[in-house]
Amino acid sequence: MNKKDIADIRKRFKMDSDLLKIADIYNVYIKQESNEIYHEASSSFSLLDREQQEMFLDNFKKVLGGKLDVKLFEVKFQRQEEGQTDHTQHLLYEGLRRDDVSEWKADMQQIALKMIQDTQYEKDMVITFIRGNYNKTTKRQPDETEIDMRDEVFTTPFILCSMNQTELPKRSLVFDFVEKEFKSSLLVDPVIKLATPIGGFLFPSFTDNAADIHHIMYAASKANKPDFQFIEKVLNGDEIMTAEEDKAVFEEIVKVVIGDEVNSRTLAGLYDEINHMLKVEEDDKDEDSSVPTLDTVEVARVLKASGVKDVSIEKVERAFQQVVEDKNYEMKASHIVPSYASKSIKISTKVANIAISPQDLRYVKQVNYNGKRCILIEVEEDTMIEGFKLLSEDLLE
Repeated sequence: MNKKDIADIRKRFKMDSDLLKIADIYNVYIKQESNEIYHEASSSFSLLDREQQEMFLDNFKKVLGGKLDVKLFEVKFQRQEEGQTDHTQHLLYEGLRRDDVSEWKADMQQIALKMIQDTQYEKDMVITFIRGNYNKTTKRQPDETEIDMRDEVFTTPFILCSMNQTELPKRSLVFDFVEKEFKSSLLVDPVIKLATPIGGFLFPSFTDNAADIHHIMYAASKANKPDFQFIEKVLNGDEIMTAEEDKAVFEEIVKVVIGDEVNSRTLAGLYDEINHMLKVEEDDKDEDSSVPTLDTVEVARVLKASGVKDVSIEKVERAFQQVVEDKNYEMKASHIVPSYASKSIKISTKVANIAISPQDLRYVKQVNYNGKRCILIEVEEDTMIEGFKLLSEDLLE
C-alpha cells in the first residue's frame, strides 16, 4: 500500500458511507493481570447506537493514521507450515470467507488469544475486530470529481483490528442537583481510550484496487518503534525495516564510500538528487505508482551527480556488503530525504541550534576563522535579533 491507498480507505470511515460498509464488530476485554479473555461481545455494527458508531469510526481511522514505514508498516506473512491452522494469515483469510458470524468470531478469538499469550499489558485492554467491504471507484477520466454509474467499482472484504487501553476515571468533585450538595464522583467503570489506539492491523493490504492477501498493514504504537515480537508471534510476519533504520543504513553506506566528512554542497546535492526521484514518481500519474528505491546502481549515480569523485558501482557494492551484508539490498528513497516542506535539518552546537530546509543547506558552511571553527550562513536579507538589525562586519584574516 502507498500513502494514497491508505488515505483513501481512511477517509471512508465515516457515518453513512456508501464506499465502506462495516458488517460485524467483535470486542474482547483483557484484564491486566491475566492472559485470559475476561469478557467478549459481538454484534452487527449497524445495531450499535450512532454515538458508539461514530466513536468507533474515529478510532478505526486513527489506527491507520501516521506515516508509512514510520507508524504504519506493510508486513509480509511468513510461509505457512503444512497443516498449520493457527497462522494469522489463514485465520484472517478464513474469517473473510465465513458466512456464519460465530465462526468468524472464533477465528478472531484465536488471534486475540495469540495477542495475550506470553504478554503482560500495562493496563486493561480492549481489542476490537471488524469486518466489512471496501468499495473503491475508478473514474473513467482522471479529472472527474463526481462518481458516475458507469465508473468501475472494486469491492474488497477486509478485517481491521484496533487495540486500546483503558483507564479509571479521575476522582472529581461534582454538584448533585437533586440533593443540592457537593460530593465526590463515584464513577468506577473503566474508560476505553478509543481516541488513542496503541496498535492494530488491516487485512488484506490494498494496491492499485487489488487485494494482496500475502501482506498485512500493521500499525505501531509509536513512531519508528514497531513491536517486533507482535509482528513475528501474533501476525506471523517477516522482519521489517523502519524508515529510521533505512536512513541509518544509507548514511553508513555513504560514509564507507566517501568517508564521514562531507561539505554542505555535496550533501545538498545528494538530497536534491534523491528528492528529484520522488518528484518524478509523484508527477508521473500515468504509470503504476511504484516506490522509488536506491540500490547499488542508484546510490553510485546520485553520489556522482552530487559531485563525489572516484565513485564506482563496485565500490558501492562493497559498501553494501560491509554494512548490510547484501549487495542487492534496496532502500526507499522517501526514507532518506528530510522533508522539503519544513526546516527538517537540525544543526546542533553548544552555542546554537539551527533548523533549515534541505534546499537551503548549500548556503551553510563550516569555515575556519583565526584558527576557530565557525558556521557561515549566507543570507539575502537583514538579520534581526530581538527587534534589532544586526550590524554587518567585514572579517578578513
